[in-house]
Amino acid sequence: MPQSYQLFIHLSRPRHIKIGALGTHHFPAGNYIYTGSAKRNIDARVARHQRKEKTLRWHIDYLLNDPHCRIVSVELSDTAECSLNKAVDGKVVVARFGASDCREGCGGHLKLVGVMESGGPE
Repeated sequence: MPQSYQLFIHLSRPRHIKIGALGTHHFPAGNYIYTGSAKRNIDARVARHQRKEKTLRWHIDYLLNDPHCRIVSVELSDTAECSLNKAVDGKVVVARFGASDCREGCGGHLKLVGVMESGGPE
């Protein structure tokens, strides 16, 4: 049974977005991978992420709420969340994003994996 998931996300324009208690951060236009987990009902968690209408609860909700952000694809995994995240070669743009309770030194569970050359104005 899958225990973690990755959201492959595209942000079409560079944005400054308030991420709950983490504050406002700059997100370059490009492709991101967010790694998360759910101990039970992982399908419902992923479906929630895919909805635009929702209460902003988790860091990822704030990013996905931006009109220039969309989920391109989703992959479920049997690999533990932090191990899966560490396997992604990318840049942590916001420290602790999605990883407030991480004890494995991930730095953040959202990684920028490809920057767009021309993202247009914010």
